Order: sequence, then structure tokens, then C-alpha cells
Amino acid sequence: MSEIEELLRQIEVLRINMIKLKEGRSYTDLKVVAASRELDAVLDKYQEMLMKKSDKD
Repeated sequence: MSEIEELLRQIEVLRINMIKLKEGRSYTDLKVVAASRELDAVLDKYQEMLMKKSDKD
């Protein structure tokens, strides 16, 4: 599995986790915020990889 495919898999897992955590909680709940930040970090890494890849092409 490529690094990009692994990041996509991780993004999906984190996204589903955040949705489940959100149930019954506010968007400012510390657990929801932490999950959102974790997802954001992986999304940022994915975006950087895509930009580097497009620069090479």
C-alpha cells in the first residue's frame, strides 16, 4: 500500500471516529476537538503529499 493510500485509509478511520465521538456531544467537547485536530493533521499531511506529487509531474 502506498503512503497516499495509507493516509486515505487513516483519514477515513479518523473521520468515522470523530463522527461517533460527536454523537451526544457539542463541537467544543474536548474529545471532539482532539479528534478533529488529529484528523486535521493527517489531512494536512495528505495535502502536502498531493502538492509535492503534482510539483513532480
